[in-house]
Amino acid sequence: MAKKKEVTVEDKLRALFDLQLIDSRIDEIKNTRGELPLEVNDLEDEIAGLQTRLNNFNTDVENLETGIANKKNNIEEANSLSKKYTEQQKNVRNNREFDSLTKEIDYQDLEIQLADKHIKEFQVKITHKNEIITAAKEKIKDKEIHLKHKQDELNSILEETEKEETLLNKKSVDFGKLIDERLLKAYKKIRSNVRNGLAVVTIERGASGGSFFTIPPQRQVEIAARKKIITDEHSGRILIDSELAEQEKKKMSKYIS
Repeated sequence: MAKKKEVTVEDKLRALFDLQLIDSRIDEIKNTRGELPLEVNDLEDEIAGLQTRLNNFNTDVENLETGIANKKNNIEEANSLSKKYTEQQKNVRNNREFDSLTKEIDYQDLEIQLADKHIKEFQVKITHKNEIITAAKEKIKDKEIHLKHKQDELNSILEETEKEETLLNKKSVDFGKLIDERLLKAYKKIRSNVRNGLAVVTIERGASGGSFFTIPPQRQVEIAARKKIITDEHSGRILIDSELAEQEKKKMSKYIS
């Protein structure tokens, strides 16, 4: 039975740097989109909010129109009752009955006046809300034109990079599987804590790439020996020597343009 190959510290460093190269390229691709994804989401949310507001105003207008229809029905009923009571006055037997019918007629007249007042109030409200609805529709139209422009711009960028990004995301997962879980978790934590996403950096002119703090010569010798994983005490980044970095960049050039 063949003996399983031992994973050396150098193997781990190479795997980490390869993963860093892939993830950095993915970061570059995402950066080409700039703020476009956020702008698209914000516009979509704004349009949805305006549409909800528009729907509410349309519902208000419908309710007011229903209210006007009800008031008109009330006026018709009141007119009908008023005519009925007026006819009944012609056949009363005494003044008490006549006065009673007169009061009913007066009450119906008041009902008609009140209904007319409400109808006019409702019509004023409808006019005001229709003005708001017109303005809201115009605003939604403008926002939708702006959204389409931003979506087209974003889609154009996505079309150019989608194939490469899909491949790189798959490679990121594949290369991540080559690294033990504890080390991979540390790598991801460092990436999330640093501004440019660089968790693995080379020694450049005697300093740690990204932080520019000088690395003591003895420490540089240890890093070049690749016998243990060494981190920058200032930034927490994992350090590798430039020779290893150049070798891996050449190897990874088939995946990263």
